[in-house]
Amino acid sequence: MILRHFLIFFVLTLCIAAEARSQVEISAPGRQLLPLAVTRILPLAGTARPELVNDFDATLRADLDLAGLFFPIPIAAYPDDAGQIGLTSTQIDFLSWQKLGAKALIKGGYTESGGELVVEARLYDPSGRRLLNGRRYRGKVADIRRMAHAFADQVLLSLTGTEGPFNSRIACVSSRSGRKELYLLDVDGQGLERLTEHGAIILNPDFSPQGKEIIFTSYRYGKPDLFRKEIYTGREIAVSARPGINISARYRPDGGEIALTLSHEGNSEIYLVGTDGSMRRRLTDNWGIDVDPTWSPGGDRLAFVSDRLGNPHLFTLDLASGAVGQLTVAGKYNATPAWSPLGDRIAFTRLEEKKFEIYTIRPDGSDERRLTDGPGSKEHPRWSSDGRFLVFSSNQDGESALYLMRADGSGLRRVTPPGLAASQPAWSGRW
Repeated sequence: MILRHFLIFFVLTLCIAAEARSQVEISAPGRQLLPLAVTRILPLAGTARPELVNDFDATLRADLDLAGLFFPIPIAAYPDDAGQIGLTSTQIDFLSWQKLGAKALIKGGYTESGGELVVEARLYDPSGRRLLNGRRYRGKVADIRRMAHAFADQVLLSLTGTEGPFNSRIACVSSRSGRKELYLLDVDGQGLERLTEHGAIILNPDFSPQGKEIIFTSYRYGKPDLFRKEIYTGREIAVSARPGINISARYRPDGGEIALTLSHEGNSEIYLVGTDGSMRRRLTDNWGIDVDPTWSPGGDRLAFVSDRLGNPHLFTLDLASGAVGQLTVAGKYNATPAWSPLGDRIAFTRLEEKKFEIYTIRPDGSDERRLTDGPGSKEHPRWSSDGRFLVFSSNQDGESALYLMRADGSGLRRVTPPGLAASQPAWSGRW
C-alpha cells in the first residue's frame, strides 16, 4: 500500500539569535516548568474552519504536554490579544502577556481554499519582545495535524536546542486483520495505515535512518525471512531468506548495513549484512543463543541478548576489537535492548514476578533504573529520535496496545485505540 504523500514546505524561517534564545531556554522534565501560552490559530482570510482550529490546537497542546517542560497558562486568563490576528512583533501586545507571566507565546493563523491549507505559526518570547521561531506550512486540509506536530518540534528546538520527534511515525505489528501484519501510525495514534498484506506472522520492524524504508521479519513463505519495504512506493523485497531464522534485524545508524540474528550455520548468532542481504561478516561466535542486536549511535558497538551464561542477559560487543562485555547482572530474564540515540542509556525489559518491566542502564553497566510498574507486561521499548521518549507495548489495559512515556518513566499515555492489538513498535526519524 502506498502512503499518502505529505508535502510540507518551510518557506518562512525566522529564528532568534542563540544569545536571545538562552533567555528562555529549558532542558529536562522535572525542573521548573516554563509558563507557556498557546493561542488558537485564527483565520487570516476566507471562511473560518473551527474543526481545523480544534485539530491543530489539540495536537499541538498534546505534544507540548508530553514534553513535560511547560506550564500551560489557563486559556481563561488570556488577554484580548489572544483573539487578535496580528502575527508580527509590532502587532502583539507583549505587555499583557508579560503581566500574565508568559515566558513563551504561540500565535498563528491559517488560510484554506479548495482543500489547500496554509498555516502560519509563531513562537515568541514576551519578555524580550522577540520572535523565536516562525514557520509557514502548506499542504492539504488533511495535513493539519502533521503541521501541528511539525511546529511542536520547532518549539522544542527553539527552547531546548534539540528538535522534537512529533513529526515522525511509529510502526507496529497488529493482529487487527486476524493475522499479524505491519501498520504505520502517527505518534499520537492517528493516521493509521496498513503496510503489509502477507497473511502471515510479521515481527520486529525497524526504520531506515535515511529514507522511508522499513525492514521486518515475515513468515510469508513459511519461515522467518527478512524483508525490506519502501513505504511510499510499496516496493518490497526479501533481504535475507537463508535457511533457519532471519530475525531481530536493526539498521546500522548510517543505514549502510544491517545486524540480525541468523541460524543458517546451526546456532543462532548475530551477523552483519548489506541492505541487499549480502553477507559481510559474523559478529558473535558462542554456544549460547545471541539475539536482538541494537546499535550504539556511532555504529561501533552493539548491545544484544545472550544466554551464554545461563539466563538471558544483555552484553555489549565492540566491533573493532571483538571484545564482549556483560552489561546486566541482575534478573533472570533480560530482553529487547534499545540504545538511546543520545548514547547515554540502553533501555531493556526484565521479567519481574511473571511480567516484564522496562529498565534503562548506562552502556558501562552502571546506574540501572526501573521505569515502569503496575499491572501488565511492558515490552519492546524503542527510543524517539531525540532520546526524550520511549514507546513500548503493554497489556496493562487488558489488550496489547502502544504507550509513550518520557525517558525518566513519567508522562505515561496510551497511543493506540481499542481493538488495534498493537505490539513491537519501532519509531522512525523525523518525517
